[in-house]
Amino acid sequence: MSSVKQFQVTFDCAEPERLARFWCEVLGYVVPPPPEGFASWADADGSLPPEHRGAAFACVDPAGVGPRLFFQRVPEGRVVKNRLHLDVRVGTGLVGEERLAALQAERVRLEALGAVCVQVLVADGVNESCIPMRDIEGNEFCLD
Repeated sequence: MSSVKQFQVTFDCAEPERLARFWCEVLGYVVPPPPEGFASWADADGSLPPEHRGAAFACVDPAGVGPRLFFQRVPEGRVVKNRLHLDVRVGTGLVGEERLAALQAERVRLEALGAVCVQVLVADGVNESCIPMRDIEGNEFCLD
């Protein structure tokens, strides 16, 4: 039997630091300390060759429970629907109107950060409510 492995989630994107800071706000994550020998991430980034500056950024769960998120700049934009997306679990354990109210409150908070609501899916007797959204670079995620 194999052991559980840690993993990180990697986002291909246009602006790694901007997208990482957005997800820090969404999830309550933080930017880790800069590499040893650098006072800041800007200092570390400035030490790289010009073509590598701003090419990557990361954020972590301050409690050390959730996966590290890594953001890497790629030249191409997003073209098709994500094959994988994050579910931001804000309604866990809630049902009906109470769940929908919690999801809607989080939707409003995230829209203020630049996220876009795709639609509001209201409970239908089989599935509970959820809200598909897009982050500031158009990546899909759901409030669940």
